[in-house]
Amino acid sequence: MAKAYWVATYRTVSDPEALAAYGKVAGAALQAAGGKILARGMPSATLDGGYMGRTVLVEFDSVEAAKAAYNSAAYQDALKLLGAVAQERDIRLIEAV
Repeated sequence: MAKAYWVATYRTVSDPEALAAYGKVAGAALQAAGGKILARGMPSATLDGGYMGRTVLVEFDSVEAAKAAYNSAAYQDALKLLGAVAQERDIRLIEAV
């Protein structure tokens, strides 16, 4: 099976402290589910009209493992902390080639 990458981008964040609290719990939940956080934070640069918003990159053993991590009770608990703090958030799962 090919590795998979969870790419999360945040266009708006209304409460950075709440996002940080979510990040601690979510990071632990994703790692417990087999995820490896490769990068997180603001982009160093954007190209071709990219948006300068917070981005998180997590590696999993497969798309199925990434989906299972998202649906896990631990990650769903983390989402409750996020609430409406990041109303414009996008998560994509991409299979490695």
